[in-house]
Amino acid sequence: MTEFPTLTTPSGSLADGAPAWNRQRHSAMPSYRYRDVHRRVEVPAGHRDWPSARITTAPLWVPVDLRDGNQALAEPMDPARKRRFFELLVTMGYKEIEVGYPSASQTDFDFVRLLAECPIAPPDVALVVFTPARRDLIARTVESVRGITNDVIIHLYTATAPVWREVVLGKDRKQLRELIVTGARDVLELAGELPNVRFQFSPEVFNLTEPDFALEICDAVTELWEATPQRPVTLNLPATVEVATPNVYADQIEYMHRNLARRDAVILSVHPHNDRGTGVACAELAVLAGAQRVEGCVFGNGERTGNVDIATLALNLHAQGVDPMIDFSDIDEIRRTVEYCTRLPVHERHPYVGDLVHTAFSGTHQDAIGKGMTEHRERAAALGVHERESEWRVPYLPIDPTDLGRSYDAVIRVNSQSGKGGIAYLLHTEYGLELPRRLQIDFAQRVQEHTDDTGAEIGADELRALFEQSYTADERRITLVQWKFVDGTTEIVLDVHGTEHHSTHVASPVDALTTALAETANSIEILGLTQHGAADGTAASYVEYRAAGRSGWAFGLDASPVAASLEAVMNAANTAP
Repeated sequence: MTEFPTLTTPSGSLADGAPAWNRQRHSAMPSYRYRDVHRRVEVPAGHRDWPSARITTAPLWVPVDLRDGNQALAEPMDPARKRRFFELLVTMGYKEIEVGYPSASQTDFDFVRLLAECPIAPPDVALVVFTPARRDLIARTVESVRGITNDVIIHLYTATAPVWREVVLGKDRKQLRELIVTGARDVLELAGELPNVRFQFSPEVFNLTEPDFALEICDAVTELWEATPQRPVTLNLPATVEVATPNVYADQIEYMHRNLARRDAVILSVHPHNDRGTGVACAELAVLAGAQRVEGCVFGNGERTGNVDIATLALNLHAQGVDPMIDFSDIDEIRRTVEYCTRLPVHERHPYVGDLVHTAFSGTHQDAIGKGMTEHRERAAALGVHERESEWRVPYLPIDPTDLGRSYDAVIRVNSQSGKGGIAYLLHTEYGLELPRRLQIDFAQRVQEHTDDTGAEIGADELRALFEQSYTADERRITLVQWKFVDGTTEIVLDVHGTEHHSTHVASPVDALTTALAETANSIEILGLTQHGAADGTAASYVEYRAAGRSGWAFGLDASPVAASLEAVMNAANTAP
């Protein structure tokens, strides 16, 4: 095979002990270069409470889009975009927001000063500012928050993991401890007298730091800062670079939760990244393990593969019946604002917010959703409640799209993978057409042929056009010129190839029309007829017919059920062989 010359198909030995059904072979990938987390750091062991815990209330969410997310942008936010993002976060209900790194740039410093000088932060919103453990930078940070009347949290951080200590900072454990304590002392000296200021400490790369060392440093900081329940210290324990399965992070968080001094004076926080794609799982398990606060970004922007997505986390709670304490009732407005501020698009398959996350193309999914929506409406009506108040249990839709400000318009979309249920659902929701089951089967085959030919999705308008093309006549060789029904008698006037034929029948209009057609050598046998009111107040009629030994379907739409049925019969007569 030469189609992919840059790839090397694994051709090594089978894995030791592999069952006969697993034929995967060892590859040429240099996996031997890497050590698993258990060889890089001691993972706390022993009794675990988190596997049996449940999340019954939302943690404190702290969006870091304006600092951590902003520093990960190719083009950082300008002041107008930062302000717009901040106003969005406030409107959504966040009560603690990291607003910047004021010692790192004049733009961040100026934005913090804006919050001091303009009343755009409601009084119940706490503002977090970020600083490394360096006195001059701490002083600059304190200068930025002077005059702010909101609660302020000064967030001190230093990397603590062995590789960072040795390669980046060039310090051993004792020297790094002293650096951190000195920084914490500087924070206390420069900001300790400000009545509205609290403190936060992050041992960066906590998840690769020796547990006893992380505990030692955190206890030293809370002791120096004299943490009390009235003035608690936030200890933020980041998975700065995700390196293990989420259960390992949960074990690390529970170890700290069990062993921290002054635990009642500590707000235990987590800040997972998403390098392994499991940031959301890490955060959820960390909350089970004792975390009370979660830092992340709305939709997960951040360095490398991003910070944890706090919108997904919150809506995961919503889907479990737990109030997320944040408003997502117009998810598209939130997305538009985030995309404008960050200049980053949100993926179509992004959980909850992506354009396609409430959409089904698969026929089996569409059928289940369609039946589920019908059952939901009927159950709500039987209970005498609005559909928005009824318990949600529609297959394949974890939450009701209307909770997020979405409509049902795009729930089912049609392509080559779609089935009769989805096609019928779309025609019903968009145009009020209720196709009989046998007609659903027939039309689904036509749609399948169409989408196989084009290879593209088919929209509602195109679907309706294809339906009319399939079941109405383009050319009228026979025309129903006039009909009249009085006292059980129907008069019919047909134009057949330019010649009028008048007839009278003691029969219903449909039976009279079929008889009149037979008299003109255009015999149509009606096998079935279905009628209903359409969405626009008209009537729709579907006839299954047989002509010249072949069966087919025809459709009619008119002001009255009788006229619609006659229109359907005429469409059958003009499309029959």
